[in-house]
Amino acid sequence: MSALASPTRFRASCPDCRATAELEARAFRLALGRTKERTFYSFTCPACGVAVRKPAGERIIDALTGAGVPTMRLHVGAR
Repeated sequence: MSALASPTRFRASCPDCRATAELEARAFRLALGRTKERTFYSFTCPACGVAVRKPAGERIIDALTGAGVPTMRLHVGAR
């Protein structure tokens, strides 16, 4: 058994080329918006190179943040 843990991987699909790939957590970025509609994750498709952006619900947010995916807040302060 290895002393080093293997990096967390997530299955992602590209809407452009329809490829599915397993990507390490470091391949993703998470953006938290003020609303559900403005919260998303993104990655670059390894098959076609397209920048992919998809909505992120609570389960996805929890999984990505738990794996250490860099997170950006799209809103600052209260209105």
